Amino acid sequence: MSLAQEHCEATVPKLTDTEAEALLAQLSGWSIESGKLVKTFRFKDYYQTLAFVNASAFVSHREDHHPELLVTYDRVRVAYDTHSVDGLSRNDFICAARLDAL
Repeated sequence: MSLAQEHCEATVPKLTDTEAEALLAQLSGWSIESGKLVKTFRFKDYYQTLAFVNASAFVSHREDHHPELLVTYDRVRVAYDTHSVDGLSRNDFICAARLDAL
């Protein structure tokens, strides 16, 4: 099953660096920066940017796992981490894969 087909779980363990790197290899364009899973999405205009933000809000609400978003005219920087484990969990990678599927 691909990450985008999985669902977030309420209780998850913190990933080791090795586990995080293995999951990162399944994503495109994401990186790990300062302990967060990060990607910048670029769009043609502000309308498409906000459409992505709204779609990502739906994903976040459905999975009950919310990223940090930095929104500008033609791009959105998304940063995931799991506060309850003070680091990265599988939930971060699941949501990243779901955003890529948008």
